[in-house]
Amino acid sequence: MPRCEAPHHGRPVGDRASGEGLRLPQHRRARRAFLVSNYLILGCASGCGFLTLSLRLVPSVDGFLLILLHALTVAAAVAGCAVIAAPDPPRGRCYTVHMSATVVVSILQGAAAVLAFSRTSEFLSDGLRSYVREEDGAVILRMVGGLGVAIFCLEWVALALAFVLRYYSYVDRECGGNPLRRSAKVGGEDGTGTWPWPFQV
Repeated sequence: MPRCEAPHHGRPVGDRASGEGLRLPQHRRARRAFLVSNYLILGCASGCGFLTLSLRLVPSVDGFLLILLHALTVAAAVAGCAVIAAPDPPRGRCYTVHMSATVVVSILQGAAAVLAFSRTSEFLSDGLRSYVREEDGAVILRMVGGLGVAIFCLEWVALALAFVLRYYSYVDRECGGNPLRRSAKVGGEDGTGTWPWPFQV
């Protein structure tokens, strides 16, 4: 079984791999799904911010922290669209920082959603100090909680798709996006590709 070898062309291997990777159907679908999930996160987080401001135009300390959480969610989604979904996504510290931020934001959004549903009245009067009617404020706060649950789920979907994109980017860099070369690399990485079939792993 042949090894994965770099094509002998004048164009650098990394550039050629990046260009071919975006033409792979699996890579293209994963990238599109990642972008759509981040766009949905952007919309939900923006809606949460405006709904929180509708409870009190000049927010309290808790309200300011909640709006800051939504702003960080928007920033993480924008960074994901601009960096992780790029034709040649980053490796190392930048990727690790983005993934860690996504996990932290999703956990905080889930905690805020649980607080909005479980302690609606207390959070509305003592935490946010809303000046709207309690019935209307409870409806708005539950809408914020529902959007927070949606953001929590979408963040984990985006996290899984980011791992998929990283995998396809690695395969494209190593094998030029060719599935046969990809299989050849897996089989011939440690020299076992030349062994008889029963001994190949």
